[in-house]
Amino acid sequence: MQSPVEGGIHARDVLVRLRGISIMPQVGTSSTLSTLNVNVNNAIVPELDFTYMIRDNIGVELILATSRHQVTSNLGALGGVNVLPPTLLLQYHFNHQGKIRPYVGAGLNYTYFYNDGLKAGGQSIAVSHSSFGPALQAGVDVQITKTLFVNADIKKIWMRTDATLGGASIGTLRIDPLVVGLGVGMKF
Repeated sequence: MQSPVEGGIHARDVLVRLRGISIMPQVGTSSTLSTLNVNVNNAIVPELDFTYMIRDNIGVELILATSRHQVTSNLGALGGVNVLPPTLLLQYHFNHQGKIRPYVGAGLNYTYFYNDGLKAGGQSIAVSHSSFGPALQAGVDVQITKTLFVNADIKKIWMRTDATLGGASIGTLRIDPLVVGLGVGMKF
């Protein structure tokens, strides 16, 4: 018989996590954006994710979060843009029966850029509103009770958008954030 803290995770379990995440863009640019030395600020936001365990040690996770980032250049502030990157990951969970359960994941994100209010020299900067990119993840769940656990997680997400000014291309902005999170989760 298992104690209240034992139990692990098993096929058909659903894990729901709520994390506080720090989004740290690893910015890259091309063309005119490189000349302008464009940068994107960090953001701290909540994140919600759902994992369905297909097998005892294999899960599929959907990550939901949105953030607003301020964009700057050597011309000064260019404004802000919101980013919504739902991400789907296939995960492998090590030690699925243990109290300490590390995992790794790989998958795909679809990034939607919205509410962009970017301007340079009084002209609006338009950004393409979506992109697809890969995502990698590593984390650990530490079981506290049979259904409650704490979580630490790190992800690398590749996202990019093309920018135009007055209809002319001014380059590609790669945000490619490193995302670090801490939170709690429940097993259902």
